Amino acid sequence: MIGPAPVLAVIVGLFHVSAYVFVRGRAGARLPLLIVGATLGAWAGDTVGTRMAIDPIRIGEFHLVTASVVAWLAIGLVAILAVLVPERAPNPRPIKVETNVTRGASPGGPQPPLSTSSHAAPNPEPEARA
Repeated sequence: MIGPAPVLAVIVGLFHVSAYVFVRGRAGARLPLLIVGATLGAWAGDTVGTRMAIDPIRIGEFHLVTASVVAWLAIGLVAILAVLVPERAPNPRPIKVETNVTRGASPGGPQPPLSTSSHAAPNPEPEARA
């Protein structure tokens, strides 16, 4: 059977990660790391609060203030590590795609122009003869 500390640690961790994302605006791909770090930090903070016996706000035997402080320390650690770890290098050589278009020409004959100037006058249509 699961005790109340891990469940409350998950709730406290999710709450603080939600507050972090709300303040920062986005978390990107490090969101799962933030959730795991804050949850483990809240659980460790509860243990620290139990050992020190100084936490004034508790939910049953769960020490809320120390759990919150250590959860924020874990969020800060994940944010700092995300800045320090280099990102993946982009592809050094982009793939070039070239397309050659020919219009109505035989393989050996002269090639007609592919495009006309946008300022050229349109071809007049032949008048109908009665």
